[in-house]
Amino acid sequence: MDFLLFIDFSDWLVLLLSLVVLGACSGFLAGLLGVGGGIVLVPGLFYIFQFLGFPSADFMHLFIGTSLAIIIVNGTFSVMSHNKRGAVDFMLVKHIGVGIIFGVFLGTVFVSVLSGATLKLFFAIVLLFLAIIMIVNPARFILWHKAPNQLWMGVAGVVIGCISTLIGIGGGSLSVPFISFCRVPIHRAIGTAAALGLVISIPAVLGFIIIGWGVEGLPPYSLGYISVPAWALIIPSSILSIPFGVKISHLAPVPVLRKIFAGFMIIVACKMWMDVL
Repeated sequence: MDFLLFIDFSDWLVLLLSLVVLGACSGFLAGLLGVGGGIVLVPGLFYIFQFLGFPSADFMHLFIGTSLAIIIVNGTFSVMSHNKRGAVDFMLVKHIGVGIIFGVFLGTVFVSVLSGATLKLFFAIVLLFLAIIMIVNPARFILWHKAPNQLWMGVAGVVIGCISTLIGIGGGSLSVPFISFCRVPIHRAIGTAAALGLVISIPAVLGFIIIGWGVEGLPPYSLGYISVPAWALIIPSSILSIPFGVKISHLAPVPVLRKIFAGFMIIVACKMWMDVL
């Protein structure tokens, strides 16, 4: 059912403006805290559609896939910027990326068989975990005094790739702490994680297009589980707002802002969890 054909002009206007604002928020937070992507986009899309009276849980696959498609564009700009400053360790990208590709494959297989309600519950659980990571900031600690061997790199990549695919994130919230554990400076860890986000999002998007191809009931102009109109509306405002977040990050106490945002994530996760249960 092409449900968007049955909403009136005012709802169309709310939908369009909400997507633009969502893009601006995700870009601003990406510049401010180095996060964004699925952490903001998936729940944002969920509650926008819920506010308009649609069964949002039925479209979790679409929200996750669209988030990953947006990460490809944002991640490309981010990697180019970090690489200019020599902050991307391509050797780490290679070692971890091998596991990530396998993890993305596993995540895509799981997504193809899980219901929207199950994905929503899993997202809420992982969001709580990521909020705790943000509060604790494990980048302050060192687990290894040198990079672990290829086996552990590959295992970490599988976990990062699988979880990121299941919830529609670029993996930075998981890969930055792991890379930091290996005594990699934080700025280099962030740049490397941005590159890993592309390793996650590109094959994941292809997977979401394939498993969503021909599925009935998706909004018009969907490419599998990718909403092309939502993608096109979110991208420009997201890119434009990133510099503002970066500017504020140099003026405001970032550790405090991280904790405030983590609190917001906990509230969103709990609400999504209660909606399912």
